[in-house]
Amino acid sequence: MRPSLRGAGVVCALIAGLLPVSSATASATTAAEPLPLERLFDNTAVSDDSRPAEADFDGSGASLSAHDLAAAGWSPGRTLTVQGARLTWPDSSAGEPDNVLADGQNIRLHGRGDALAFLVAGTTGEEVTGPGTVAYANGTRTPYRLTAPDWRTGPLATKALALPHVNTPDGQLTERARLYVVTVPLAEGREVASVRLPRAPGLHVFAVSVRTDTAGWTGSWSTATGGYAAVGPWTDRTLRLVVHTSAGGPRVRVRFDNTFAATPVRIGSATVAVQASGATPQGTPLPLSFGGAPGTEIPAGAQVFSDPLGFEVPADTNLLVSFHLPGTVSAAPVHRLAQQRSYLSEPGDHSADGSATAYTSILTNWPLLAGVDVGGGPGSVVLLGDSITDGDKSTVDANRRWPNVLASRQLGQDEVPHYGVLNQGISGNRVVADRYPGDGISMDTAGVNALNRFDRDVLAQPSVRTAVVFEGVNDVRWGADSEQVIEGLRQLADRGHARGLRMLAATIVPCEGEARCTAAVDTERVEVNAWIRDTGVFDAVLDFDAALRDPAHPSRILPEYDSGDHLHPGDAGLAALASSVDLRALMP
Repeated sequence: MRPSLRGAGVVCALIAGLLPVSSATASATTAAEPLPLERLFDNTAVSDDSRPAEADFDGSGASLSAHDLAAAGWSPGRTLTVQGARLTWPDSSAGEPDNVLADGQNIRLHGRGDALAFLVAGTTGEEVTGPGTVAYANGTRTPYRLTAPDWRTGPLATKALALPHVNTPDGQLTERARLYVVTVPLAEGREVASVRLPRAPGLHVFAVSVRTDTAGWTGSWSTATGGYAAVGPWTDRTLRLVVHTSAGGPRVRVRFDNTFAATPVRIGSATVAVQASGATPQGTPLPLSFGGAPGTEIPAGAQVFSDPLGFEVPADTNLLVSFHLPGTVSAAPVHRLAQQRSYLSEPGDHSADGSATAYTSILTNWPLLAGVDVGGGPGSVVLLGDSITDGDKSTVDANRRWPNVLASRQLGQDEVPHYGVLNQGISGNRVVADRYPGDGISMDTAGVNALNRFDRDVLAQPSVRTAVVFEGVNDVRWGADSEQVIEGLRQLADRGHARGLRMLAATIVPCEGEARCTAAVDTERVEVNAWIRDTGVFDAVLDFDAALRDPAHPSRILPEYDSGDHLHPGDAGLAALASSVDLRALMP
């Protein structure tokens, strides 16, 4: 029997389609006047550690710790951004009602966007699911399905926040309590008027919002968080990170992500500049702001966007994003393999420095910084991949990853819009098995699997139009069979299509000669590739296998494209991948 993918912790809420509901259903869903969610709170999930009996989240007297929530930066009434959605943690004191047990309540909600975002958890010991309905201002309705993992047994790989304790009437348990953000798609362009919750015993809803679309912004650079690693420790230090743009524009905003974290992190100040060389900017770096303030605190598991800044961002150019960490940071979300040297300062706030003097240490990863967006533009193409997309074995500081070459190709022509190209590759990543477990400090920064990171790393990216999935070689090299990889790829295609994305897949390139790439592994690879090419599940296929393989020996990379380890292409091979892409295939 093949192992089930449900065990991989896949958290998704798929809809069968945006369909009208029956008249009987429509009548039932309009029976109650919509009310704000907080007016309907009927359960108490949070207790003071000294008074745990004040709350009963799960029916057995267990509850979340108010102290743990505060330590994570989730204070009552605070609005947090998770997966691009702004959600407000209930403005309730410990021991007061703070969530709704989903039982068909009609929630007043307004806005236009690409998705509904729910802050949820289940309390039945297993995931809870049920159908609901979205009502729009024009009188139409669409169904959705909401799934909430369990607060004590659900997957850590997809949680928004894990707390270190569970409060019970008999004392506090050292056990992870989980909260989840789950998104479901909305009908494009329609204004939401209300949301009918499912009738699903044990499904708790703390907050719901419309994730507003990101029209007016194009993602120019991004990276995927691969794990939560020990760093420094850094106290009163400034990081000056070098990133390479794809699209350009007249405005800029940056995004910091505190994914996988257990505690908040403070950004004291931040700036942006075009790089002259090394840590030296062209001119004086321009200050970024956050809600009008020079700095911000990022709660555990959340993200923050800087305010829009009028700044002409050149396309295909290195930027310096500098930010001061005034406190002590001993662990941080990181993207390990930057293939780019960045810089760490001596003590002090050196974010506005116009020279490189204070930047005396080299960084080879990207901590905390996760995105740079530019104003205007046609939207973004997201490349979801592993080490080959990440640029492993490409020349450091040269921006010769295949996504960089693809972005340059786009800029050199006028047949296809100049999309932003977002590199969401993580070295070591897999389709169906987590490398990083999704919680805690770890040396493994190969990420949660592609299914588990799809919402955060693809669907939540700004103005995404098309996604390319180029993964699978690590799965088959480490024991997965073709059927498991195929099922994972099918789920990715379905989830992207449900959100209106154009979904492309790239075939897996050969790797004979690398220690794990046995003849049996190559058989699984060939089977996956045949499925990608022949089934039509994806909207188009990028045949990277054909682009790199040796015609005389198809199970290995052509020698001139091989970096030398027989698994990763070198600069010439990466350029060949980008050159093989029909740019018209990227257009929705």
